Formats: sequence, structure tokens, C-alpha cells
Amino acid sequence: MSEHSFSGEHFLVPMDGSPQAERALEYALRFHDTEITVLTVINPFDTNPISPGYQSPTGVPGMPGYSEEWYEGARNDAEELHEQARERAVEDDRTVSSDIVFGQPARKIVEYVSDHDIDHLVIGNHGRSDFPHVLLGNTAKSVVRRSPVDVTVIR
Repeated sequence: MSEHSFSGEHFLVPMDGSPQAERALEYALRFHDTEITVLTVINPFDTNPISPGYQSPTGVPGMPGYSEEWYEGARNDAEELHEQARERAVEDDRTVSSDIVFGQPARKIVEYVSDHDIDHLVIGNHGRSDFPHVLLGNTAKSVVRRSPVDVTVIR
């Protein structure tokens, strides 16, 4: 099977600080004639302490963190993550652009693809891989179903 030519395409790589997202960026950087944007979605309703997202300071499911300090801290963490992505891209003589949005991750990723002329989405998978059939994580699964562009899922 021949590898798809992504020449001239615009990739979106959602970044959340996880190893899977790092691998998705590494994959996207392999294609030298592409534009890459990294996106972090800060979810104020993220209260699962075992997932690698930004946690609501209330610790109460469904209760967003409205504290200005919390939002500022989450944005600073995302900016640091994006700086690390830019530094990694420089190692390959590449540049990446970045953006930060607030909201439900799958919904915001799909909206971003539609609103920003994205050609291809490369997303890390947080799903379980210890079953005979690999299960996609909730965000990746939802994005794959709803994305208007091709999606490459990286484990």
C-alpha cells in the first residue's frame, strides 16, 4: 500500500500533554511539505482525575471552574505545551502554529477543523489497547465520527 501524499495540506494536531498527543505531533512532523497547527482545548468541566486534561478546581463533576486564576493557569499550561511543540518542530526545521480554545474537546476540535481550512486531523488515542479490539478513547471516537476531514489516530 502506498503512503498518501499530504503535500501542501494543513494538519491539525490536538495537544493535551499526553504521550499519545506527543506521538501524533511526531507523526505530523514526518510530512515536511505540510502546515501544522497544534490545538489545546481547555475543558472547564474536566473533572476526571485519572485523565491527562486540565482539572476543574472544584473537583465536582459538572461544575466548571470559574475562577479567573484557574483559567489563567490552564491557559499558561497550554501555552507552555505549545512552546514545547514549537521547540520540537524546530529540531526538524519546521514551524507550527498554535491555538487554545475553551469548551468540550471533541466538539471544539471538529468546529476548529471546519472553521480553519484544515485538511487532515492527527489525534492521539487515549483508548484501552488491552482488549482484542482496540477501543478508541471518547474524544478520538467522537472526532472520528464527526470530522469533515480524514483523521489519523495515533496510539
